[in-house]
Amino acid sequence: MDARASTGGDPVTNILVCGIGGQGVMTASEILAQAAMRLGHDVKKTEVAGMAQRGGVVTSHLRFGPRVLSPSIPDGEADLLVGFEPAESLRWCAQLRPDGLAMVSTMRMVPPIVNIGMFDYPDDPIGQMRAQGVRVYDFDAGAIARELGELRLGNTIMLGAIADHLPFSPDLLKDVVLERFRARKPQLADLNERAFDAGRAAAAAAEAAGEAQAAAG
Repeated sequence: MDARASTGGDPVTNILVCGIGGQGVMTASEILAQAAMRLGHDVKKTEVAGMAQRGGVVTSHLRFGPRVLSPSIPDGEADLLVGFEPAESLRWCAQLRPDGLAMVSTMRMVPPIVNIGMFDYPDDPIGQMRAQGVRVYDFDAGAIARELGELRLGNTIMLGAIADHLPFSPDLLKDVVLERFRARKPQLADLNERAFDAGRAAAAAAEAAGEAQAAAG
């Protein structure tokens, strides 16, 4: 499924990535940008890091298409929300267009804004998103990373999860991920390939579960 499947022909794809510092939000956004550029798209992105490099809130806006004028996604125009953390996903889900999709990892990481009392961590952020009418596919990327023996695989897992919901081939995105590791850390390429495939499978299972629940309801 394409992230622009219901955008009324809008040639610009808008992806919002959110999470906590250290989860790989900016790396994931950069890899997506590289994949889009390979197809000749005009690509714009912008990032906001919170109070600390690790542990602060991090968001990245990524936009690509034939011609993109601004890096910032207009309010309510995100096609896809990639949520590395459930409470942050809830905070940003209003940026989705009505037919958008939120792909969310359920692994909780309490951000500093909760610790200093600026924000109460919600009891059920995924449930609140669904109550607002957001289409959510959720799974625990952290659990998959632990099974694979490396917690830092979270961003590769999330990239695999959205691979079937982008306006380009999953294989293209996978190639960009693996080329990055082969160039920098070749010993981790095979492990990241497994992580990408595991994320893709987890998202497919979450989608199937969501469809079954909708049919039963």
